[in-house]
Amino acid sequence: MEKHRQEFGMNAMARVLCVTRSGYYFWLKNRDQQSSKRMKKIELDRLVMQSFIDSKQRYGAERIQKDLADLDVYPDIKTIRSSIKRQGLQAKAARLFKVTTNSNHQHDISPNLLERNFKAEKPNQKWAGDISYLYTSEGWLYLAVIIDLYSRAVVGWSVSERMTSALVCDALNMGLWRRGMPKDVIVHSDRGSQYCSKDYRKIIKENDLSQSMSRKADCWDNACSESFFHSLKVEAIYGEPILNREEMRALIFEYIEIDYNKTRRHSTIGFLSPEQFERKNA
Repeated sequence: MEKHRQEFGMNAMARVLCVTRSGYYFWLKNRDQQSSKRMKKIELDRLVMQSFIDSKQRYGAERIQKDLADLDVYPDIKTIRSSIKRQGLQAKAARLFKVTTNSNHQHDISPNLLERNFKAEKPNQKWAGDISYLYTSEGWLYLAVIIDLYSRAVVGWSVSERMTSALVCDALNMGLWRRGMPKDVIVHSDRGSQYCSKDYRKIIKENDLSQSMSRKADCWDNACSESFFHSLKVEAIYGEPILNREEMRALIFEYIEIDYNKTRRHSTIGFLSPEQFERKNA
């Protein structure tokens, strides 16, 4: 109608196009504003998509909102969810996984010093360790981690084709070395035979650490470690082609050292990454 208003009468065009004259004049009056809203929506969709891609399709609305805030863009959570839905984005979803602990052994058991209190007031106050297995095209690969509960940083980890005491000892030794050989750390784990082994207890004793263990068959006593493995498998492994052992090792290194510790936002520590949290609170 705007284009042909010099050729045809307004009444005739309105009748042919099945619109009202008032509707046309409303559009004419507000078209600049509508165009501005449309451009803002397009720009928001672009920023949401970029955050989603940068997170390797792992972030939902809350973490994307934190990314946008770093860019001085502050849409509410409903607006971000609308953008996610509009673009058909879907973060990698959760799946259940099996427990690998073997608690059927005759080794001594340490008391539960954490009692599900996973908050720490400072670094190297409470660590949590656990083992999980990862399937590869060449068979199982076992991953042991040590997590500092203060920042949820993975301070030590080890990968092996065998689930032995050496696996957990290597992870603990890495944590001690990276953290400057701290003393008086509570080191929590499940009751697996690897954590009850003489070699593991020797490291605990020689470094003046305090060993703590979950109750039997109670995964909630070591929920933070379980949560880490859950994130690793959901965000980096499930839905991907089956890797060989070398490829799986490379994936674990990238996820822990590049993604999880440095950039992945963690809801428990104010949606900062572990490294960001420790720098902010140093």
